Amino acid sequence: MVVLSVGAFFYFYRLQPANEATPLRQEATEGQAGGDSVQDLVKEDLVVGTGTEAIPGKKVTVHYTGTLTSGEKFDSSLDRGQPFTFNLGSGQVIQGWDIGVAGMKVGGKRKLTIPPHLGYGERSPGAAIPPNATLLFEVELLKVE
Repeated sequence: MVVLSVGAFFYFYRLQPANEATPLRQEATEGQAGGDSVQDLVKEDLVVGTGTEAIPGKKVTVHYTGTLTSGEKFDSSLDRGQPFTFNLGSGQVIQGWDIGVAGMKVGGKRKLTIPPHLGYGERSPGAAIPPNATLLFEVELLKVE
């Protein structure tokens, strides 16, 4: 069920060029047991929000667009006109999202560059995302509950 939810979540996403703010490049600092490090996740704040902060355990609502490094869009809540809601830090989404959305504030926009080991790895959730794909997401935090 989690795999289906995550697959559906990332099937509709596209990256849009940002022109609202100068990107601030950050890297995650949390460790990961064995294998690759979460430090490979790149977070760029395009717009720094001023509202409530997203912390693990809270329900968050976002708009997002996802692309592959080729620029090909594979998913977008904006295209559907329907925001996506999930419980942050609960494993409902790929690890790159749980780590990358944490710390955002409502009103903020962030670009996430998610390496394969924090995304889908060797598995492919569908035809739009190949195995071992680096995923690019632009995420706007709309609400924290």
